[in-house]
Amino acid sequence: MKKARVIGTGSYLPEKVLTNFELEKMVETTNDWILARTGIEERRIAAEQETTSDMATKAAQRALEMAGVAADEIDLIVMGTITGDYPWPATSCIVQTNLGAKNAYAYDLSAACSGFVYALSCASDFLQVGRGKKALVIGAEKLSNIVDWTDRNTCVLFGDGAGAVVLEAQETESGILSCHMHSDGSYLDLLYQPGFGVKNPVSVQGIEERTSFLKMQGNEVFKVAVRSLTEVSKEALKANSFTSEQLDLFIPHQANRRILEATAKRLKLKDEQCYINVHKYGNTSGATIPVAMDEAYRQGRLKEGSLVLLSAFGGGFTWGSALLRW
Repeated sequence: MKKARVIGTGSYLPEKVLTNFELEKMVETTNDWILARTGIEERRIAAEQETTSDMATKAAQRALEMAGVAADEIDLIVMGTITGDYPWPATSCIVQTNLGAKNAYAYDLSAACSGFVYALSCASDFLQVGRGKKALVIGAEKLSNIVDWTDRNTCVLFGDGAGAVVLEAQETESGILSCHMHSDGSYLDLLYQPGFGVKNPVSVQGIEERTSFLKMQGNEVFKVAVRSLTEVSKEALKANSFTSEQLDLFIPHQANRRILEATAKRLKLKDEQCYINVHKYGNTSGATIPVAMDEAYRQGRLKEGSLVLLSAFGGGFTWGSALLRW
């Protein structure tokens, strides 16, 4: 049976580094306070004119280069993002043009921090049923544009970046073994962006009152995130008759070091089984997992045959997992 297999990875992080010490000069916070609560030391911030599509294009080019695949060989582009260049058209269509992927059909998927895992699942399904041979899956965000830089509870968490993988349908035992998706809209008020959608359209009052920015109730989100990440990770392992001890690498959404450590503890994972880079980039939403995958692969931590678990949790609430044989 054909499976979708990762044959290339790529990532892009903006040049500008914003450290905790620089944030101390911008908002009432300290390096120690941020580190203790999040484990984040610095994050990347895109240049003013740098768009989500710009970052996504660079990550995608690097993934295509690693895979040895030309852009016009790509049949499908799926992009997880909540910070597209425009409300519409899809930012993936802009990336398609940038790449010259003239034979691909493209669409965006909005699932917040779970966006990449959701997109990976969709692309895998399309390839498995023969709706293409090669797919490009991207997670990219410019969160710095939707963060309230006067709110110390949220602005310290987020950064910008993009990651991508190339999938190919192959007759193989490796590849994506299964994906598992969940959502619960009743938690909307705990993590969302109030504006500027149809319910809260653009207005002078809204701009003055700063109602367009991301809102989060961190303590409540923490509890649900740890529980959901643990459960969906166990779901993927059980569905494929594996135990956590058999995992070579766990790559979770890089939201907050405390969330990652609490989840790993519940899964009874050792430190060497977990990939964590949140200290360098903060939370880049849909970009965290593909960026981490690219880093881990280039560092030699992902080898042929490695059993890899991806797990994500985001606003909506949405959460999901994917188990891969590299």
